[in-house]
Amino acid sequence: MNILLVLILLVVLFMLAVSLVLLVIGPILLLQPKRRTIEWYRTCTNVLHPSDLTLQHEDVFLKTREGFDLSCWLIKANQQTKGTVIILHGVNESKIASLPMAKALHDRGYNVFLYDSRRHGESGGTYCTYGYHEKYDARMVIDYLLNRKDVTVGAIGLFGWSMGAAVSIQVAAIDSRVVAVVAESGFATLRTVFDDYQKRIIKLPWHYLRNIVIKRSEFLAKFKANDVAPIEAVKTIHVPIFLLHGTEDNLIKYNYAEKVFNAASQPKELWLIPGAKHHDMMEVGGEEYTRRITEFFEKHLK
Repeated sequence: MNILLVLILLVVLFMLAVSLVLLVIGPILLLQPKRRTIEWYRTCTNVLHPSDLTLQHEDVFLKTREGFDLSCWLIKANQQTKGTVIILHGVNESKIASLPMAKALHDRGYNVFLYDSRRHGESGGTYCTYGYHEKYDARMVIDYLLNRKDVTVGAIGLFGWSMGAAVSIQVAAIDSRVVAVVAESGFATLRTVFDDYQKRIIKLPWHYLRNIVIKRSEFLAKFKANDVAPIEAVKTIHVPIFLLHGTEDNLIKYNYAEKVFNAASQPKELWLIPGAKHHDMMEVGGEEYTRRITEFFEKHLK
């Protein structure tokens, strides 16, 4: 009996210790992803700036409603524009990572606007909320573009990948000026993807640990995790959406794309790229990847 009590006590103490550690560390991991600087990108690519792809650009700095700057690049179409595509990057990443797609879209006649999301790259901000606050930043970007008298904006599309995919869907749900969305490698809800992250990183599946981290995070960043749910936001979208995901994605399960697709209204498309992981969709998809995305925008950005 004494041995049983000791074991119970040890389990309780272990749970308390884990809970206290997560209470401190968990919100940092969730809300403050590590920034990838240009020095980090130099280790894996030579494309670090629009000029590396012979793209003329304009540096733009926009101030959010909280008062911090977003670092942006505006790449104007060289010819009569077919429309404007705003690119939203993934967690940890920056606008640098989106330059190859920006080149593909620009070459087909689109203005392209890239920016570092709050708490990413060279932008300000203390916390990342995966779309809860970020969707209003994107609306501000649209306001800015439409107020530029020297830019023929045309129809506006969003291209988002990973976190950016989730943000894009949430933006389209609140802003009717968005007329088409491409969402690559996104999640269905913040809570479920954080569950996956917890099981993968700390190997503990208990939901109460997830709840501890999320409740503390909600308090710090002043957001509601339940509202970060692309699978719910997509139900209110009535513009074309193209969902892409890799079948070998080990960070965000591809069945989340299937669930969001099933919840979306027509017109909609789903492409599961065989063998693609989370960060190599463009490489594995090859020419078909670029072609299908650009054709989707050409069809719907009228």
